[in-house]
Amino acid sequence: MSYADNNLIAGETVTYRGRLHWVLFVKPVLVSAVILVAVILLLDVSGLSTKISTGAAALAWLAGLILSVIPIIPAILTWKSAEFSVTNKRVILKVGFVQSKTEEMFLNKVESVGVDQNLVGRMLGYGDIVIRGTGGSLEPFHRVSSPLEFRRQVQEQIGRSFEPQSKPTSV
Repeated sequence: MSYADNNLIAGETVTYRGRLHWVLFVKPVLVSAVILVAVILLLDVSGLSTKISTGAAALAWLAGLILSVIPIIPAILTWKSAEFSVTNKRVILKVGFVQSKTEEMFLNKVESVGVDQNLVGRMLGYGDIVIRGTGGSLEPFHRVSSPLEFRRQVQEQIGRSFEPQSKPTSV
C-alpha cells in the first residue's frame, strides 16, 4: 500500500497519482552499458577469456554482468518509492527508500504550484515541481512525469474546495 493511502485523514480520497519519469534511468543505463562494454573488451577483445579456464571465464562474465546491473538498482528503488499524490484535501509528496523525504500541504495553504521544464523535459514530458504555500515553499521535486497535469489536478482540487457544499434538503 502506498504512503498516501496509509496516511489519509477522515473523508480524504486520492484523486491523482503522479510518478517519476523514466528519464531517471538514462544515466544508470548508460553507466551500465559502459561497464558491460569494458567487460567485453577486457574478456573478449583482449583474449583473456581464451587464456583462462572456461569456469573462470564464465565467472568473469557473471561478475561483469552483476557489476553492470548495480548502477540501475538505486534508480529502480528511487522510481518505485517516489510518490506524488493529490487528494481532495492535501498534496502529498514522498521520495526516497531508505531515507525518505515527505512533504504534505493542505490545499487551502497552497499558493501556487510551479513547474520548471527545460526543452528536453517539455519534449519528453517531465519537469520539476515546486509547491509554494503560505508558510514558504517546499523544495523542488525533480523529474516528475507530466508535471503540468499534476499542477492542473492540484488547481482543480483547490477549485472544488471553494464550491459550495450541497446541503441535504429536509422534507
